[in-house]
Amino acid sequence: MSAIEPLVARAEELAYDLDLAHVRAWKAAAPRRLAIGYLPVWAPRELFWACGALPVAILGGGDRLEIIKGDACFQSYVCHLPRSVVELGLSGRLDALDGMVFPSICDVIRNLSGMWRMLFPKKFARYLDLPQNFDPELGGAFFAGELRRLRDDLIKLGARPPSDDDLRRAVALYDENRKLHDALFALRRAQPWNAPTSEVYVLVRAGAVLPPDEHSELLRAYLAAAEAEPRPPRDNARVAVVGAFCEQPPLDLIKTLEQAGCYVVHDDFVLGARFIKGTIGPLAAGEDPLDGIARAFLEKSMAHASVWTARGGKGDELVETVQRCGAEGVLFASPSFCDPALLDQPMLQRALDRAHVPHTNFKYSENSGQFQGIREQAGTFADAIKLWSEA
Repeated sequence: MSAIEPLVARAEELAYDLDLAHVRAWKAAAPRRLAIGYLPVWAPRELFWACGALPVAILGGGDRLEIIKGDACFQSYVCHLPRSVVELGLSGRLDALDGMVFPSICDVIRNLSGMWRMLFPKKFARYLDLPQNFDPELGGAFFAGELRRLRDDLIKLGARPPSDDDLRRAVALYDENRKLHDALFALRRAQPWNAPTSEVYVLVRAGAVLPPDEHSELLRAYLAAAEAEPRPPRDNARVAVVGAFCEQPPLDLIKTLEQAGCYVVHDDFVLGARFIKGTIGPLAAGEDPLDGIARAFLEKSMAHASVWTARGGKGDELVETVQRCGAEGVLFASPSFCDPALLDQPMLQRALDRAHVPHTNFKYSENSGQFQGIREQAGTFADAIKLWSEA
């Protein structure tokens, strides 16, 4: 058997561990351990870990959960993610969590935070304001204060008070994990046949429930196996997939794009795992680690729909990313009713048009089950790139 297969199988099992069995086992292994869930796209995982709490990304139930109670809590014209999160909570699947953090990325997540407090009044729930003003003296100072208030709330919940050394070690641990993510994405850019996105996706998503050191070991093992077992390339079109930064696409949708003749060489799936470009550290001597985390958010965040971008700058980073990845086109794949992604899309498309980058778009829901239309559209797009992109 290939060494890659069991690694991908384990990653997929972890990625879709809706009952949080691994989280429960981690907590049971030592006293006073906590687990804090967070909604996409960003959370201060370093702070959670330094407090002795496992950060757990809550990415929805996807196509593996029947929604019954969740539909009663939200109107029909919002994305699907909050419904499945509520369903996960009401069905007891998230009972291993000691609390939830809701970052301010859109109105739906804001409303979900209030709904969560109503449904689970005895559970810790925190709405985390992210800065929109990126002036270090204004947005930066405000955000560092938010992180300190969150730290104090976690201590009241029973978390270990983190020292500066605890925070620095946590930053170093997650920075190592980010470097391995970068190596994985570099392999995919250079040899997408050796690191198909259907495998890369579950490997990244497995980090939602793993301690950072365990996840890093999984990524190292996959990189070593991929190098040792090269696979034959195909004449596929190289594409970037944009718009899925929060609600996740079904795994079968990703496989459908690959079967349609697309090598996905860039995506914004599970964005929180690589939200910070590069690393947070090394922190300056004497710098408060929480100030360093806030500074990294201001200076190194990936451009996406829930982060402020200067007027006229929307789409610039996407064009640069397309060029760096050698993508021949862009697929806009956004969840239905995702206001941030769909409002950004026209501005991103205009930037691609100016750079003469072909693009097409479709919408999905996390529980989508029919992909024939998407396969035909993606296949036609890939064929068009191969036939006419050089003309």
